[in-house]
Amino acid sequence: MKIICIGRNYVDHIKELENERPTEPVVFIKPDSSILPKEQDFYIPEFSNDIHYEVEVLVKIKKVGKHIDKKFAHTYYDEVGLGIDFTARDLQSKLKEKGLPWEKAKGFDGAAVIGKWLPKTIFKDLNSLNFSLLKNNELVQNGNTSLMLWKIDELIAYVSTYFMLKKGDVIFTGTPAGVGKISTNDYLSGKLEDEEMFTVKIK
Repeated sequence: MKIICIGRNYVDHIKELENERPTEPVVFIKPDSSILPKEQDFYIPEFSNDIHYEVEVLVKIKKVGKHIDKKFAHTYYDEVGLGIDFTARDLQSKLKEKGLPWEKAKGFDGAAVIGKWLPKTIFKDLNSLNFSLLKNNELVQNGNTSLMLWKIDELIAYVSTYFMLKKGDVIFTGTPAGVGKISTNDYLSGKLEDEEMFTVKIK
């Protein structure tokens, strides 16, 4: 499987990091080794002093597809979820300054939290999903998929132009504003609508 991530898909997040608004989706990949094992704590890596949480709605691909038309994209997934794209912001900033790839800042071990999966049929409208992240029981991120620059089906169509999608692949669809630093002993929990999707302890 592969983890395909979309950057800069929410205007408020673009503004908070003072990034340029893209004219097409920003795509990067995390290796499968970046997935944090279920029930395992997240350990802050020694190479960064500024790990940020980024909560995101996830989509799990259910069949092989290439050059998928947007109107058929909905047939390529049955489940949606919630996760965290952990980012070594200090390392990412250094890499961006030099025009280098972000993988070291985004794809390190444990950098991808994947919560539980829910059938998409239980939701009235995938383009208007509320989701949130709490840190130590305080709301830090609050988003809705209606605010995406590119919606789920558009992302699937776009990504499949470059990468063949395979069963089990996961797409991280971007994070809203409110990203921030984690510290030892923090406790993170994510919600999709009113459903708790994951919890993570920081060590």
